[in-house]
Amino acid sequence: MQDQLPSSPIDTPIQAAALLENHVHFSRALAVGSLLGLILLSLAWELLVAPLRPGGSWLALKALPLCLPLAGLLKNRMYTYRWVSMLVWLYFTEGVVRAWGDKAPGNYCALLEIALCLSLFVACLMHVRLRQRDAEATDLREAPLSEPR
Repeated sequence: MQDQLPSSPIDTPIQAAALLENHVHFSRALAVGSLLGLILLSLAWELLVAPLRPGGSWLALKALPLCLPLAGLLKNRMYTYRWVSMLVWLYFTEGVVRAWGDKAPGNYCALLEIALCLSLFVACLMHVRLRQRDAEATDLREAPLSEPR
């Protein structure tokens, strides 16, 4: 008997669901990791690495708004992923401005902030898209077949 090669890497709905679940977990982990990285970077940048004033600055308080969505991301709330994907552009803009205008090591911190913002945005976008696709597929599977007229 000749072994058959699978027609695609995903042969069953169970495998497809498992793959989707893995991608959702990855996007969630990337989003939470990027957000935690942004919080730690904001604090380290303004208090230790390159504060605007010696001894630290009040600009470290910019980390506080980033702490608010952390609980929602950990609880897997779709709404939080959506608004974080918009909030992150404020920090991206700050990173671009400070990467252009600051001297080392501040501009290195700004470049890292840009990278973390982009990864957070992509993770949120990926997470929302995957969960919406899963919800649509679930709706299609559960919808009753209508009889032809």
